Amino acid sequence: MIVPYILLALLILLLLFLAFLLLKLKTGNKRVDKELKAFSFNKLPDIGAVESLSVLPLVDFLTDDSRLKTEPGVSYLIKADGTTILMDVGLNRRKEHPSPLLHNMKTLGLSLDAVDAIFITHLHVDHVGGLKEQRKGLFSLSQGKTKLSEIPVYSPVEIAPSEWNPGPVVRVIKAPVKLREGIASIGTIPRNLFGLGLTLENSLAVNLRGKGIVLIVGCGHQTIERILERTQALFDEPIYGIIGGLHYPVHGGRVMAGPFNIQSFATDRPPWKGINEEDVINAIKRIKEVGPPFISLSPHDSSDWSIEQFRTAFKDQYHDLRVGRELRLF
Repeated sequence: MIVPYILLALLILLLLFLAFLLLKLKTGNKRVDKELKAFSFNKLPDIGAVESLSVLPLVDFLTDDSRLKTEPGVSYLIKADGTTILMDVGLNRRKEHPSPLLHNMKTLGLSLDAVDAIFITHLHVDHVGGLKEQRKGLFSLSQGKTKLSEIPVYSPVEIAPSEWNPGPVVRVIKAPVKLREGIASIGTIPRNLFGLGLTLENSLAVNLRGKGIVLIVGCGHQTIERILERTQALFDEPIYGIIGGLHYPVHGGRVMAGPFNIQSFATDRPPWKGINEEDVINAIKRIKEVGPPFISLSPHDSSDWSIEQFRTAFKDQYHDLRVGRELRLF
């Protein structure tokens, strides 16, 4: 006779917790709306341009090379003329040393000595090297000693190098700013996510001479619509490319808890109104209005279904994103 009462008590606690999360979501959304209306910035002055650009996925969900490790995280090696930037540092879900990032770099014959800067898009587990890192405001390239020099780390929030990779110097950037010749951050765009709270995310913009702005995105929690709006407000050049995560885990995600698609909850709506087909259709429509000739969608946070929608919609403009496959733009 006691069991039904225990189950009832658990159900009541679960409903109370859900009510708390929904209240938090509502108040958080109001805060974000207020911040977006209050945020102001000037058009960036001439940031210069680069002659060549390549993006090499070092950590992501898919690869064509059996020697390389994959996971639902992100790390890209960006080369723009003479500048090399490491965007995000992956997930390292199994807490390995060497991490998938370091393993893949070694397999591809790459060295951290060549990295000029690290760009952290946002403080989420799959971009800073693990759950402990997210909770403590750290980033780790691996779970063992990793040598890094005093290179700059650009982050939208306060973050510190972990004990495994001391050395880099963190610079928090929220406003749009030129980082290197032809390279800029478009500045943070806030979004309140169910269960995750306020998320500040940056994206990189690289001005490819004679072609336009190439956007390199971590997760796209800001929404592609707001990213495009911000970019068009900052630059006179056309948008030439969009590369990276846009977060469309529709009809299956990369992080599942039994039957539940955890990634689909990462939106500013209640979980039963998670990311859906309409979001993907609207994103494709908006991107087509802008007309970039180069599109590459990260599979770490977008499903096979969503990727196929992009591939079908953009045809020859679409390029598969795979660990170890360099995306070259000239």
